[in-house]
Amino acid sequence: MSKRGGVENNRAITDRLLTCHQRLYSSLKLGFSSYDDKRRKWRCLDIEMQKHVVHSISAFLGFISADTWQHPLVKDSVADMIKALEGTLQCNSEVVLIIAAKVALKLVRDLPSSMLQSHVLNLIQPFSSLLSSHQLKVASRCANGLNHILTHLIIKEDRVIWEILTETNAVIHIINNIKNSSINMESIKYFQRMASLLGRILWRWPPSRYRVWNDADLLRALEVIRVNPNSSVKVAVFQLYSALALCGNGAERLLENGENFIKMVVQCMGSTQPPPVRIEAFKLAQLLVMSGQRCSKIMRLSCESIVQAIIYGLSGSSLPGRQNAKDQISLVVEAGRLAQITRWAGEHHIYFWKLGIDRVLFTLLLSKSHKAQPPRHSLSFEELSAIASEGPAFIWDILGGLVTHCAEDFNPEMNESDFSINILIGCACWTFVDAIRKGGQICQDDANNISSRSASRAVLLMIYSPCKFIASQARSILSAALKPDGKRYLKSLMDYLHSVSSRDEFGGPDRIFFSIVGLTCYSVLPQYRKYIIQNEGIKMLLAFIKKCLRNDFNLGRLNVATHLQDMFSLRTCYPTCCHTCTEDWDDGGILLLFSLWGLAELIHHSGPMRNCPDLFCGQMEYTEAQLINDLQEICNNTSTPGLRWYAAYLLSYFGVYGFPGRLGKRIGNALGEKENADTQLILKSGESLSVHGVLLLVQCPSLLQTVELPLDKKSSDGSSVRQYTELTKKFKKEVHLSAHVHHLPLVKILEFVYLGYLHAGEDLVKSLKSFAKHCKLQPLLQMLHRKRPRWGIPFPGLDLTRALDFDGLAFSDVVLKAEAAEEMQWACKFCFVLVPHMHVHKIILWSSCDYFRAMYRSGMQESRSLFVKVPISWKALVKLVDWIYSDKLPTLVSGCLFHNMDDREKLQELQPFLELCWLADQWLLEGIHEHCSRVVNSCLDSSENLSLEVLQISARLSLWKLAEAAVNRLAPSYSRLRLTGEIEKLDKDLADMVRAASVRHSRDGSTK
Repeated sequence: MSKRGGVENNRAITDRLLTCHQRLYSSLKLGFSSYDDKRRKWRCLDIEMQKHVVHSISAFLGFISADTWQHPLVKDSVADMIKALEGTLQCNSEVVLIIAAKVALKLVRDLPSSMLQSHVLNLIQPFSSLLSSHQLKVASRCANGLNHILTHLIIKEDRVIWEILTETNAVIHIINNIKNSSINMESIKYFQRMASLLGRILWRWPPSRYRVWNDADLLRALEVIRVNPNSSVKVAVFQLYSALALCGNGAERLLENGENFIKMVVQCMGSTQPPPVRIEAFKLAQLLVMSGQRCSKIMRLSCESIVQAIIYGLSGSSLPGRQNAKDQISLVVEAGRLAQITRWAGEHHIYFWKLGIDRVLFTLLLSKSHKAQPPRHSLSFEELSAIASEGPAFIWDILGGLVTHCAEDFNPEMNESDFSINILIGCACWTFVDAIRKGGQICQDDANNISSRSASRAVLLMIYSPCKFIASQARSILSAALKPDGKRYLKSLMDYLHSVSSRDEFGGPDRIFFSIVGLTCYSVLPQYRKYIIQNEGIKMLLAFIKKCLRNDFNLGRLNVATHLQDMFSLRTCYPTCCHTCTEDWDDGGILLLFSLWGLAELIHHSGPMRNCPDLFCGQMEYTEAQLINDLQEICNNTSTPGLRWYAAYLLSYFGVYGFPGRLGKRIGNALGEKENADTQLILKSGESLSVHGVLLLVQCPSLLQTVELPLDKKSSDGSSVRQYTELTKKFKKEVHLSAHVHHLPLVKILEFVYLGYLHAGEDLVKSLKSFAKHCKLQPLLQMLHRKRPRWGIPFPGLDLTRALDFDGLAFSDVVLKAEAAEEMQWACKFCFVLVPHMHVHKIILWSSCDYFRAMYRSGMQESRSLFVKVPISWKALVKLVDWIYSDKLPTLVSGCLFHNMDDREKLQELQPFLELCWLADQWLLEGIHEHCSRVVNSCLDSSENLSLEVLQISARLSLWKLAEAAVNRLAPSYSRLRLTGEIEKLDKDLADMVRAASVRHSRDGSTK
């Protein structure tokens, strides 16, 4: 087209646009008015005029195209069209609403996001309000429009939108629409739109989830809907289920139907289903197994079939015919994310190996590197490089989990898997070596760097695998991969770590990650380990560990690899809630964990610490005593199992064997205490030790012997007598030990019983090993043998709760009763006392609390009484006893369960914490007061009425810090509380405190 022709065409477009624009505004101007807030609003009650305006907007939109988006007439008209539609959507005419909803939907769909961004909030209110319309077309179009806005526009006002959705009861209306819909060909689109919008809201606003998963009628309706053969309906249902499972409580609710629900999910992951259904089923399953506990529960229901579905999904061969490439990729990715359940131990590992997971991963690597056929010979590192460079990160995460939980005698050669496993190990090792060669100098967002981090972690897990075959192969292949420049790479990363340890700030997390993992991997290879030790690698790691602890630089796994696209990244990508997962070994300080790991490996090969007298020479800033103290603090105050295990493992090289913890520090007060001892351990030499039977029962029951009643001669099979014996089993007050038991080893084992750990020199370890084996103290035996901790197993800290069960009844010598027992039906399984009470043990109370220690030493009548009344409610007493016996701090019903309670229910939940705050002050209960105060403080923002109640209770109990916190929460609302009369609930002194805080708040606000 000539330049002149183009000009004429543009003029023609402008002329037609101008004509349409004039017609649009001739109708719009009749409805615009200015209001007191100086904002123009469109209002018109004439139905015909409303229709005319909507048709004018529709005509104008029909003329707009990509060529005219930037035209001033179009850009300037958007705000007025939206205001007119906003006003029209509030009319009462169903005919107008049907047309207006259609045009409003067209507007948000057709116009680019940049044009709508600043005006779109005006449509959210009417769209949300009309979700309750009984006109399906209106509700459906509004749902579609609202979903489009939430999906495609970047809206920063999340809080404002949620307030609109709450005020209009949007979630309730959508739920009702879904429950009332009958799935047929006409209403499929309606259901999909409602389900899609509800899912979008659930993903974006966690407070919306409780009302949905707690609606039993909705869940039953979804059960009926999901059997519809239409695949798009199944996809919509699964997407909604996944949104519900973002809430841990929602996931648990879905699993209440246990076997049937899991069977349905597994069936939809199967190869007979359309790819979109399978993809959504895999996504749902990922959310259901976000914790090891739920994963175990699900695997018990359907282990083999889940693994089989994953294998089929990863292979991709089950897609029929020429399937869309995008679906194929998505299916493999989602199956790969779910396959990372290998991080949890369990029976599913058997099925993964049985079904050839190694060959599937190998084939997947080949397909990514565009190799059609698997090689039949060993590959050079150049060939491994070509294969590994394209490998997705989840392959290495899956492999890392598999090798971690292998049995020691596992041999892939028996399954003809050795070739594929060797290739996988080789690819991981090459990727790792390439990463340390580059020094982690890759863009953090780079896909290859993401894969490198996962591969490096997998290499670490492989070379330390409990499986001898895999560990041997990995070390051999890594050694070969490091030649000829391995020492140069090692020197480079050590120089970097030396530099980082001496600086005030850490460097880039990627390079630190590769350096620490690299050093830990090098430490297991003899040809490099000597170099590390000779070049003060141990001292360097000590400095780095100190830096981690002092600077709180505990980078979790998901922080180091923030872009890992696996199912566990859901916790950071989306606002999950109410999920608890304490089983992850490396999710709470990965750099510190791998540093402790590397240090332990180097010290292990340096021999006993007495052979390394110069280890702490020159370490004036970090002495041996400080390291031991820090390692014990990690055991005491860290919840991550991996950190606690390796801290305990390192302590064994300093003569501390076992598992330090806060509970052991308290119970250790009873070691050597004779007044409350109820059992004598008598050695063959005649020496005796006074101990407390209940602690032996829990910690070392082998030291206790039982008295078996003789069989009743009248009973032919002895069944009645045996039953009686089990119910009345009694423990000897004197236990005579064999001649093989010597005094000093026994004293040390008792130290472990009371403290959870023991101190011993190398000369005593051999006899302790024999004694611990006889007593079946396997965790202690592992520490005495200095066996490397096995990845993924729970930390065996001291826990005395077993003493509260039937076995501990024989040693119970105190009964605790609450001062204010709630009205409740009560039946004790141990006795016939009809008021709520707990059978406990004097020595455990004595050890845990200064108050009880003073009481039992006082000689007063109370100290000799069987019953002790504690001045708190029954609920608070249960939490207190649980803490005394397990050191588990009391927890509040959290997340959506708490936030959806009314104020009365919330106060009932908080009441025990307020009581425990007060009791902790009176009884000097270390740790309880601070924790319970923190819990109460965290809830004050949920409700003004709750803050008023907490203020009154806190004042009554003289908890003035909590009272001050409640006052500060109420201060901004003082004027409103005074006008509504709610402030009258408080007495004059408390009301004056709120008023004074309000004045300070106003003054501080005005000076900012």
